[in-house]
Amino acid sequence: MAHAPIIRTLGKNGPKIPALGFGLMLIGAPAYGAVPQDKDRSAILDKALELGATFWDTSDLYGDNEELLRQWFQKTGKRDQIFLATKFGYVKGEGGKTMQFQFDTSYEYTKKACQSSLDAMGTDYIDLYYVHQVDNVTPIEETMRALAELQADGKIRHIGLSMVSSTTLRRAIKIAPVAAVQPEYSLFGREIEGPEGTDLLATCRELGVAVVCATPLGRGLLSSDFGSTSSSSSSTAEDGDTTKVDPADLRAKMMPRFLAENRAHNAAVVAKIREFAAEKKGCSVSQLALAWLLKQGDDIFVIPGTRRVRYLEENWATNSVELSDEEEKQLRHSAQTSELAGEALPEQFMDHKFRNTKEIS
Repeated sequence: MAHAPIIRTLGKNGPKIPALGFGLMLIGAPAYGAVPQDKDRSAILDKALELGATFWDTSDLYGDNEELLRQWFQKTGKRDQIFLATKFGYVKGEGGKTMQFQFDTSYEYTKKACQSSLDAMGTDYIDLYYVHQVDNVTPIEETMRALAELQADGKIRHIGLSMVSSTTLRRAIKIAPVAAVQPEYSLFGREIEGPEGTDLLATCRELGVAVVCATPLGRGLLSSDFGSTSSSSSSTAEDGDTTKVDPADLRAKMMPRFLAENRAHNAAVVAKIREFAAEKKGCSVSQLALAWLLKQGDDIFVIPGTRRVRYLEENWATNSVELSDEEEKQLRHSAQTSELAGEALPEQFMDHKFRNTKEIS
């Protein structure tokens, strides 16, 4: 069954693109387990295009994703059919193979990182270029000047910011238009709606900036199979796989909500959402979680990631899942009254969200 895409405008007078995008992190970065073979990665890109899931989100942080895209563009000649977003800001480790949690968003590095991504992907332009993480020494005004120049040169078409505060966004938009902000946002991660998330959702709406939801399935917490088995030794990927813990899956080692002592409790919480999905909507919990986000407004976009075609197809079918106002309220109430065990991120990474930058001197 074909599922017609929900099409929305990205920011003020921006392009019309699918509201349901495709996050490419899992097919390039090994953070959640082994990266698929090249033939499987190419197959899922082929399927995404076939379905109409043509809003692709990647980063120079995600392993060899950008090089993979170059190969796919060369093979298919379909670059013009993809709305391509990538990000910069993390400093690459030695040999470019590893990443350190150091950030550089200086004027010079912004220009350098953009050209590096253009070369890696074999393209003349990037549709949406995000600051992945701002550093703590560069005023956002300096970064935005570099991005505005890249835009004027035709190397990027739209500017995005990720993981920033409302204050940073307000300063940035005085230099150049910002089309989209990418914060974490999910049924169990609603900080952007209130003061703990610097009221970022309200600020974006005031300024006419689109919200592209990172981690829309809560890093796999709201995936189709999380908690569907009673085994405490199982692990689930953002795409819904339930398997034994992959030694390469950092969530089972670092992410509090996925630690062994918290999994059973959180699985019980998710089971209530799964029951709602099955009984009220006849859909998967993943589809319900994505539909809930899309229900939040016409300025909302979601970018679930997956390694497998069948989960890509499942996510895409969310285009046909509609929630009533009452159903949205019921789900919100359920999430608000269900206390998860553990934080979404390890303590040392909590300050990576809603970041401010140095004041301009």
